[in-house]
Amino acid sequence: MKYLLFSFILFISLFAQTQSIEGIWKTYEDGVLKSEIKLYKKNDKIYGKVIAIHNPDDGNYDPVCTTCSGKRKNKPLKGMTIIIGLEKDEDEWYADDGVYHPDNDDYYDVRMWLESKNKLALRGYLGWFYQTQYWIRK
Repeated sequence: MKYLLFSFILFISLFAQTQSIEGIWKTYEDGVLKSEIKLYKKNDKIYGKVIAIHNPDDGNYDPVCTTCSGKRKNKPLKGMTIIIGLEKDEDEWYADDGVYHPDNDDYYDVRMWLESKNKLALRGYLGWFYQTQYWIRK
């Protein structure tokens, strides 16, 4: 019985470790598909870039960032890295100033975790306040 329980726990822990946040994720705003973000690992950290824009309010599927400053000013949103250097902490990924929001040209602290195999939670923080978005794996 002990061996069966140990085998079951080992199997479950191996399965949990194989789930990755890497891949392409669809983002939504008020239930409307807005973009696709590719999350990838580089030097054991997670980064994410915009690979597609969907349902733009102005009909422009290849917008440039007019609200951005610095090196991002007037650069295409497609290809822009908006998730920056998240580190793993048990079942979550996090970073201070780890998510860039082009609409208001600001960085936010962030935590990400898998709700399920195909549902990712992204929580951005501004001080004690936070907002959580749910992304769906493509």
